[in-house]
Amino acid sequence: MASVFSLIIFLISSAAVLAAATGREFGFTVELIHRDSPKSPMYNPSETHYHRLANALRRSISRNTAAVTDTAVAPIYNYRGQYLMKISLGTPPFSIIAVADTGSDVIWTQCEPCPNCYEQSAPMFNPSKSTTYKNVPCSSPICSYAGEDSSCSAHSECLYSISYGDRSHSQGDFAVDTVTMGSTSGSPVTFPHMAIGCGHDNAGTFDASVSGIVGLGQGSASLVSQMGPATGGKFSYCLAPIGNSSAESSKLNFGSNADVSGSEAVSTPIYTSVKYKTFYSLKLEAVSVGENKFDFPIVSSRLGGEGNIIIDSGTTLTFLPVDLYNNFATTISDSINLQRTDDPNQFLDYCFATTTDDYEAPSVTMHFEGADVPLNRENVFIRISDDIVCLAFKASQDDQEMIFIYGNISQNNFLVGYDIKNMVVSFKQADCVAM
Repeated sequence: MASVFSLIIFLISSAAVLAAATGREFGFTVELIHRDSPKSPMYNPSETHYHRLANALRRSISRNTAAVTDTAVAPIYNYRGQYLMKISLGTPPFSIIAVADTGSDVIWTQCEPCPNCYEQSAPMFNPSKSTTYKNVPCSSPICSYAGEDSSCSAHSECLYSISYGDRSHSQGDFAVDTVTMGSTSGSPVTFPHMAIGCGHDNAGTFDASVSGIVGLGQGSASLVSQMGPATGGKFSYCLAPIGNSSAESSKLNFGSNADVSGSEAVSTPIYTSVKYKTFYSLKLEAVSVGENKFDFPIVSSRLGGEGNIIIDSGTTLTFLPVDLYNNFATTISDSINLQRTDDPNQFLDYCFATTTDDYEAPSVTMHFEGADVPLNRENVFIRISDDIVCLAFKASQDDQEMIFIYGNISQNNFLVGYDIKNMVVSFKQADCVAM
């Protein structure tokens, strides 16, 4: 669990101030923008939906494969996350678009001066123009939020350094400044004195349309952990299915707005990975296809601890151990009344010919510890062309090296809630377009 932090948070609205002062939860909701939505700065109108989907699958597979080839750093990618959010830094507020990433912690953006930055199409944050920006001294407890790779400058100021699975990186000053987010209620919510990374050396495969990353992981530097008492360590999201024309309507909720409850809600424990403490690690006990139930095999997980799979909003596909995947996929293939065909992009293994979405498919249930999550058809299959659907699952290439991932297609049309105070993730079926 993320450590209790010492920052005192004051919020603009009177309700938020009361929440911070009394320890009661304050709730608000922000918009999540799918990177392929017309609202996204990455949107390419010349691409078809299937071109964008192929790119998403390529990113998803590359994100997972990086865990095999590089064991020295955490297998997280930069802009590989699929959902973006707008936040503002500083006073006056300076708007940026950043990746919302449950697989990392630090909130960072590219900063002027930037002698070694990737190309960025939007204006870059200039900390000298913010009246509330302050570098963190190495003697401050806040410097520990920067993680094990933090260091000190010649002026005894805290420096952060992040390496990602594809050897991309971000390095710079660790600082505090005001973070402002718009909300669906129309009133902005402001958190002063938040720890952020001001990147002066950033390189790799970052997209020019994105200015940085908003970490939503378990660590002390993440947005959720830093909001602390005001939101009770709770957030949730509801992701509209890929290809839906209203996919830009996905929502990210905090505090009391993030409550996932009711008779249909189920919850499973969060385990902290021994090696990768940022990740939300869950225990997947089995997967069912109709009446056939396949146990998660006993494999040596790189995560360490009791969890065996991470839940990740930024990975498109779900990655399973080889034996489990083979049993699962073969049983579906034998149960579905569709002809097998090949994926023309050669990304996915089990594909079927159909021009209609009104086909019969076997029921699929993910059996997490204490929580059975029945999947809908759109969680299991993805349409990759007008006449082909494929399983939205892949096998890991090496059970001893891969980290197994519960991806965002499996989470579509579910309200997924994270409670890092009580260490549980909750699932509840929902219509994410209508929310």
